[in-house]
Amino acid sequence: MSEDFRQQALHYHAYPVPGKTAISLTKPADTVEDLALAYSPGVAEPVREIAQNAENVYKYTGKGNMVAVITNGTAILGLGNLGPLASKPVMEGKSLLFKRFAGLDSIDIEVKHRTIDEFVDTVANIADTFGGINLEDIKAPDCFEIEKRLIERCAIPVFHDDQHGTAIVTAAGMLNALEIQGKNICESVIVCLGAGAAAVACMELLIKCGAQREKIYMLDRKGVIHTRRDDINEYKQLFANNTDKRTLEDVIEGADIFVGVSGPNLLTPEALKLMADKPVVFACSNPDPEIKPELAHAVRDDLVMGTGRSDYPNQVNNVICFPFIFRGALDVRASVINDEMKLAAVHAIRELAKEPVPAEVVKAAGADKLEFGADYIIPKPMDSRLLPRVAKAVAQAAIDSGVAQIEMPVGYMGGE
Repeated sequence: MSEDFRQQALHYHAYPVPGKTAISLTKPADTVEDLALAYSPGVAEPVREIAQNAENVYKYTGKGNMVAVITNGTAILGLGNLGPLASKPVMEGKSLLFKRFAGLDSIDIEVKHRTIDEFVDTVANIADTFGGINLEDIKAPDCFEIEKRLIERCAIPVFHDDQHGTAIVTAAGMLNALEIQGKNICESVIVCLGAGAAAVACMELLIKCGAQREKIYMLDRKGVIHTRRDDINEYKQLFANNTDKRTLEDVIEGADIFVGVSGPNLLTPEALKLMADKPVVFACSNPDPEIKPELAHAVRDDLVMGTGRSDYPNQVNNVICFPFIFRGALDVRASVINDEMKLAAVHAIRELAKEPVPAEVVKAAGADKLEFGADYIIPKPMDSRLLPRVAKAVAQAAIDSGVAQIEMPVGYMGGE
């Protein structure tokens, strides 16, 4: 990062007022009559209505349009465990994205705690305030246990975006990339470099899309995760392959797919050369990918590649899904975000990439043209069609799978 960009980023966050979000009023508060309705004595009336029927909270308060972005700061971006307070700019940023892309109000909450139990209790005890909870930047393997417990205890959707948002966009892009390459996910050999929350969630969702678990090779810092290792947690154990292969070079030979959620420059040109014809490479380490696209394309002219960066084609970006998933979930008051809803999002995103791209999206992306192919397998975040398409698909999946508490509004188009 250049010093100039660093100063721009600091200035952006500090001026004209500190931070990126604020609270605005939705009702007039200018006269004595306004205040009498907003607070005492008028506020007593919705209080009584909610006390009689808890569902009235959605009618008389902003609960149904509010998402809490909650963290403990143990895995901030690529910066590591810097604590709850240091995570606040990221959480405010997440709240900004919810509002900008899906019209959802959002507030960030940073939690100090000593144990997983304390964190879970804190979040569960305040959950009813919100329509949904987005967990963020929580280290693995704690994040798996935290999300599982909160889903069990909360009556609203709880979604760890670092896991599932990454997985949904990865799966959508991967299915399209394989289609372009003339390959089938059921037959593809997959190498996953990285074994944290995003890696595990990505592989599990790819399996739900048809990938074969025995064809997946996952690697952590010690190499291939295999059945004879006794140093792996229960989540890595799900991907322990019965193999004699031990290194990245061993498993990548003849592989169809490489997914990197690890660190910069870990995929060498020599290893890339070992992959099968027409490979798919998603090098998603940020800000520096496992292999730079320029280098990868110089080594292989037959690959389809994605990264986590906006300055290269095929950015695997969570903002393509998480605002719209919550929009759809909240609009039908889903109690959870289940696999059916995640898969609905995958296919809605995937299919949108195959449609003609509006001129305004092409212009906003700074491109000459965008059409389905090796350099365009995932929609751009600024594509306004994402909101109605993904939200509606998710809402319908919630209804079909029995987790919605109200019907989809007539003519519903995702947040409208």
